[in-house]
Amino acid sequence: MEYMEWQRLLTRSRHGQSEIVDAPERPAFLVDLDRVIFSQPFRRLANKTQVHPLYENDHLHHRMIHSLETSSVGRSLGFEVGQALAARGILSEGAGHELSYILQAACAAHDIGNPPFGHAGEDAISEWFATRRPFEADLSPGQRREFEHFEGNAQGFRILTRLEMYRLEGGMRLTHAVLGAFTKYPCLAKDGALGRDAPTIGLKKYGAFEAEAAHLAGMAESTGLIPRDAGWQRHPLAFLVEAADNICYNILDLEDAFTTGVLSHGEVRPLLEALIGKEVAPVPGGTHAEHVGHLRARAVHGAIRASVAAFLDHHDDILAGRFSAELTDVFALKEAFAAISDVANERIFPSSRKMELEVAGRDLIFALLDRFLAVIEELARHGWNVAAMEEDKPYLRKLVASAGMDLRDVRDPYSGLHALTDFVSGMTDRYAVKMARPLGL
Repeated sequence: MEYMEWQRLLTRSRHGQSEIVDAPERPAFLVDLDRVIFSQPFRRLANKTQVHPLYENDHLHHRMIHSLETSSVGRSLGFEVGQALAARGILSEGAGHELSYILQAACAAHDIGNPPFGHAGEDAISEWFATRRPFEADLSPGQRREFEHFEGNAQGFRILTRLEMYRLEGGMRLTHAVLGAFTKYPCLAKDGALGRDAPTIGLKKYGAFEAEAAHLAGMAESTGLIPRDAGWQRHPLAFLVEAADNICYNILDLEDAFTTGVLSHGEVRPLLEALIGKEVAPVPGGTHAEHVGHLRARAVHGAIRASVAAFLDHHDDILAGRFSAELTDVFALKEAFAAISDVANERIFPSSRKMELEVAGRDLIFALLDRFLAVIEELARHGWNVAAMEEDKPYLRKLVASAGMDLRDVRDPYSGLHALTDFVSGMTDRYAVKMARPLGL
């Protein structure tokens, strides 16, 4: 039986560097966290949808707040798992801190590739490509799948390994351990995005574009992931990143639903108390909002403990690549978690205002892609020579400059379409709206 080895899974190697020696005041995995937090793509998450797009209530979650909260939960998960594995003699003393740093960095980055308007934005980009089919004859089936099933996870991997900081030379150059924890779907589009038909959880979606295939393979080799016919088995810490994300969006979506009036205090209270395991009375004189906040904090704590227990229970199967489920689907609170998901699907996601704004966001993304596809098509007519296109088409030169569209790496239809999706998916919700006004969209 083949097992992954913790020593390799926690490697400090980076792009172009086989091993990093920790600085006492700034370990390598904390350097990774800093690189994520100080990056422009992370900063843009402050104006990207979590659940409720373009809401004016400042108390609701946007992607940056969600990412920071997920990072905090990930840190707790990593510390508790690391301490437990050290107590069993599987990892060395102090492993709790090491795993907490890795999880904190990977969780901070987990949504960095999301387009504007949340998952509705992913759907809109996918639908546009499936409808318009630009340069269809010039793309392989796997390449077409990247655009017609656009995946924010793969766009995030592209940002981390290609676009940000050291452009085309490793991107942020995060450690392979953090990249492994980040990559929930270690496969390419031609192999993944199989949904419920996937033989393993790591093939439900795909985690990297063909353009970044070498970075995915390099991470997998460095960390010792188990290869499969399609891609690799997940890095064990990716299960904890997924759990942190699930904990935050399930529980915090309830709090946002209460804040927006979609759910009442009486509806939210029993759902959160089921995660806590007992009734929790309000503080005398306190408000319903304060009570919901208190319940939320207790519920997050309970979900963290249950996720740690589930990871430890399935530890050997996870390292052997035999475990293929989300931790929150098998942990002790799974029924309470499922009840929250049911309420979200029935009451939160179909809320009228949310759906109206998602439709508006979809139409806006369609219009932006239509307008800026003209740039890529004109570039193709000029033999992928940006200078020649700009000289011949001054309007397009002004359009590209005013919008900040990056054409430096465009050399063929495939790279051109990725430049288009880099541009549109990188927009914030508000910037997409702002961009549309002068263009008359």
